[in-house]
Amino acid sequence: MSATDKLKIFVSAYACEPGLGSEIGVGWHWVLEMSKHFELWVLTRESNRGTIEPWIAVHPEFAGIHFLYFDLPKWARFWKKGLRGVRTYYNIWQYCTNRIVKRTMQDNEIKIFHHLTYGNVLWKVSSYGQKQFFVWGPVGGLETIPAEYSRHYTRKSRLIEWMRRTAIKMLPLNYGLKKRCRNADLILCKTEITRELLPAKYRDKSVLFTDVAVEKSEHAQIAQSKDSNRIEFITVGRLDAWRGFDLVIKSFARAAKDDKRMHLTIVGKGSDKARLTEIVKRLKIQEQVTFTGNVSMEQYYRLLAAADVVVNASLKEGAVTVSFDSMAMGKPLICIDTTGYTRYFSNEYAVIIPRTGREEVITNMSTAMQRLTCKEERERLGHKAKNAGEQFLWESRGIEYRDLLKKRIKFI
Repeated sequence: MSATDKLKIFVSAYACEPGLGSEIGVGWHWVLEMSKHFELWVLTRESNRGTIEPWIAVHPEFAGIHFLYFDLPKWARFWKKGLRGVRTYYNIWQYCTNRIVKRTMQDNEIKIFHHLTYGNVLWKVSSYGQKQFFVWGPVGGLETIPAEYSRHYTRKSRLIEWMRRTAIKMLPLNYGLKKRCRNADLILCKTEITRELLPAKYRDKSVLFTDVAVEKSEHAQIAQSKDSNRIEFITVGRLDAWRGFDLVIKSFARAAKDDKRMHLTIVGKGSDKARLTEIVKRLKIQEQVTFTGNVSMEQYYRLLAAADVVVNASLKEGAVTVSFDSMAMGKPLICIDTTGYTRYFSNEYAVIIPRTGREEVITNMSTAMQRLTCKEERERLGHKAKNAGEQFLWESRGIEYRDLLKKRIKFI
């Protein structure tokens, strides 16, 4: 199929920027892979223009992507800073960009609208876009943290989790969610939990489809430089309570009690930093735990290359980029089963811990850490992880998406 014959898709990608991780990087990878199979018009934030256009200039093979940019004027968004106020601003942005979606789709005879980021089923989608052939996702947002876990959080984090659980209980009354499900032609669900909580009569429109994949790049070839007498565990992500860093720390403290070779590096910053620091101090493991704060992508890959084991204790779908990076780097992974991305992992090359009771999870994670102090075991799992990663590359995700759309869209 020539470029002029490619099916046209309008993509709403609020979070989409090269050279970054998390949802912003995920949005970018999706756009690149989709563009290999479809002609894309991509709407994103004006603040992303400064990194997107220079990148495209040195990667002309992607110059065919039509990027559209929009942000509210500075005077109207002075209150937004980083992730502060992001939900409110995102919803305003969706409302204000609806006319751009409508005009662009009509002017270019685009029949397919794909809402890509943010992937939260409780957040707004363009009212015009969802009345077209509407592809939604990958989406999550219906996963919750049991009170058994959240009662250990700060007051603010406990309140947030209580509000989330309450919102899920009230789903039958959520008109916006039901409307989006009714309008959607295809719903890509990150987790089985989200899929099962969608209104039953719309569930047949949904498929499990993770939003992350393995990046095959020069980063996987970074030379490893580390203290041969130290066993390095690394965990990465924004320091939010639900991401389970407290579970990692407590598990590590038990596993490392009689093994001073073990060291834990925690990469990221966030609102839970003070609580986590206090836990480390209370457990008297300050000399074996390092908080790096936020680091550049280059430094992130170097830290990952120097690590022996990657740990992701997120209690729901989230912080999964590092999990797939562990495959590319050939590192064994310890993670908690979220019913989402973990279905791409196997106990042949990872340790997947069921999300059971909190104490049981800590015990199982500690046991896994002790098991992976064995160099031969780490190398065995790491080798299998690297081989498995070849099946889950970004290129494969793009082909999987293309083939799924071919089955669902009648006019292809």
